[in-house]
Amino acid sequence: MVQPNFSRRSVLTALAASPVVASAAAQAAADLSASGLVGTLQGPTMILDPAKWPKKFQEAPMLAELVKAGKLPPVEQRIPAEPMVWQPLNEIGKYGGTWRRAFTGPADGENANRINASDKPLFWNASGDKIVPCVAKFYELSDDGKIYTLHLRKGMRWSDGAPFTADDFAFWFQDIYNNREIVPTPTPQMEPQGKPGRIVKVDETTVRWEFDVPYYLFEELMAGDTAVGGGQAVRQAAKVSFGSYAPAHYLKQFLPKYSSLEAVNKRAKDEGFENWIQMLHFKKDWQLNTEVPTLGPWRTVKPINNPIWLLERNPYYYAVDTAGNQLPYIDRVQLTLGQDLEVINLRAMAGEYDLQERHIDLSKLPVLLDNQEKGNYKVHLDLGFAGADFLMQVNQSFDGDKEIAKWLKTADFRRALSLGIDRDQINETFFLGVGVPGSPAPAESLPTFPGAEWRKKWSTHDPVTANKMLDAIGLTKKDSEGFRLRTDNGERLRIQVLAIQAFMPYPKMSEMVADHWRKIGIQADVKEVERGLGFTKAANNEQQIFIWNNGGTEFLYLFPVHAIPVDPQQAFMGTKHGQYYASGGTKGEKPDDPNILKIWELFTAASSLKAEGRNKNAQEIWKILVDQQYGIGTVGQSPAGLGVRLVSNKLGNIAGRVCNAQHCRTPGSSHAETWYFKS
Repeated sequence: MVQPNFSRRSVLTALAASPVVASAAAQAAADLSASGLVGTLQGPTMILDPAKWPKKFQEAPMLAELVKAGKLPPVEQRIPAEPMVWQPLNEIGKYGGTWRRAFTGPADGENANRINASDKPLFWNASGDKIVPCVAKFYELSDDGKIYTLHLRKGMRWSDGAPFTADDFAFWFQDIYNNREIVPTPTPQMEPQGKPGRIVKVDETTVRWEFDVPYYLFEELMAGDTAVGGGQAVRQAAKVSFGSYAPAHYLKQFLPKYSSLEAVNKRAKDEGFENWIQMLHFKKDWQLNTEVPTLGPWRTVKPINNPIWLLERNPYYYAVDTAGNQLPYIDRVQLTLGQDLEVINLRAMAGEYDLQERHIDLSKLPVLLDNQEKGNYKVHLDLGFAGADFLMQVNQSFDGDKEIAKWLKTADFRRALSLGIDRDQINETFFLGVGVPGSPAPAESLPTFPGAEWRKKWSTHDPVTANKMLDAIGLTKKDSEGFRLRTDNGERLRIQVLAIQAFMPYPKMSEMVADHWRKIGIQADVKEVERGLGFTKAANNEQQIFIWNNGGTEFLYLFPVHAIPVDPQQAFMGTKHGQYYASGGTKGEKPDDPNILKIWELFTAASSLKAEGRNKNAQEIWKILVDQQYGIGTVGQSPAGLGVRLVSNKLGNIAGRVCNAQHCRTPGSSHAETWYFKS
């Protein structure tokens, strides 16, 4: 990844000049430059030379007690022959402690997925610009891009002590992924150009993916937040069944193939499930089932559907530091429920969390700074690269109201809505002036950016032009309050905006946009929903305009779901279109918009191209997206999403700045397993 040139705008200067900061925390604003608020991208160093690996190993006291009691084998037998070895950022850490953190409920599984992210086949380094080993020690991609070989670590084990081998990849592919009762719709990431790929076990530590067409993109997919590379998928959570591997030794008992349909259905009924499929989705979900084996540094010991979601160290975790200490240093991660984001932010200010970057509100930065000493924490700003931290996705497959659907699918209607937004007001009010107003295109310095003119196209505040465009498409009649009327029955045209309270105060931000739209005669009804319900409504195609961000779209071919409709669950700008694409045309609805078909053509072709070709295709896609305004961008490239990071002064090995991007699994690429409590 090419890092942005922040000379375009001094974040610190912008903050210091902000009237919000000046009035609420003048002294803090004056001292920002000296505070190190925006630090340097950094993280621990992976040691790849086996000659430099430690020969003796130590473990956490809590595990040593279990060894002494005969409940665990010695540490030397739990660490693989080829471990992942880290040189911590600053120093060798100390064992112990519980990391206190907040989450918002059962729909907030990504909260811990990200800090547990080192169970991916491959990963990105701390800067987000290079693929590095992870579960696999190295990989090979054939010259023609058709054969991808992954080499696993010898002696690696699941959290229950069972061997982790190529069989776990073969099992996932044959028994989970290819079972249409479990995975009704295959992922396009396993089917480049519509041609299904295959997983072949070569030996116990070697796995080969075979494709019929060049698939140069696959190496990056295996390291990103993708269906084959990780994120929530690699832990099989929330009914997701992708991820490229699964614990065969544990999950086989729940499949009809290894006993009988009658036997597994009876077991499901006995355990309170409707059928074996429902039971399997629970059993393989690391967030709910404390018995399912995992590979990451911490495993669930108290499920996510409790007021406290508790994780505890994995006794078989495969990483050590350069002194031979088995990681992680921290014993437990305790996530405490905070359904109200205001409560989470107040608790953060009071110092009740040891490290929290998720759900921290950028607009509260002045107060957060004021409370640093009292709360015994330090604030870091990790700037992002995505173009829209507040994105309005316009559903192109909405069919709940023919009149509304007609306007949502009209390009000039979407463009007029975009021109009706005062982005500068949003930036100053909610982003303290540190964001970049404009279109949803990624940062200018990235190779996927389409060009300077595409930042402002249809993305400036021009209510005069917006009104003329709405008149021109036939929305000329208004009621006594100046709102435009439907053309079918003469009633007021009302557009529903579905807003989730997550990352930022999206409902309040949407209300501001609704106020802007009043001036162009558009009535917007903002409906606040809980995250899980909001995603369910979107998956059911019930949204008209859905509020989210487009994090991850910096490299469009890696994580496109927040920009184009390719995902059956999160195609916010066209649910049925996403279902159609993902199923190869067997489900959902084919769009009649040639622009969406062109986007799909460019996106599908990108997988067989090398980096330069992929970037050119991404640029062309962004030009279409910005011109058509399927996703109306407002403000981006800020720390708003996951970049306002509060860190207790008790913690060590903390980076000055972490990569704030989807493929880095923020803050995953800074490797929380190397953090420690100083006392």
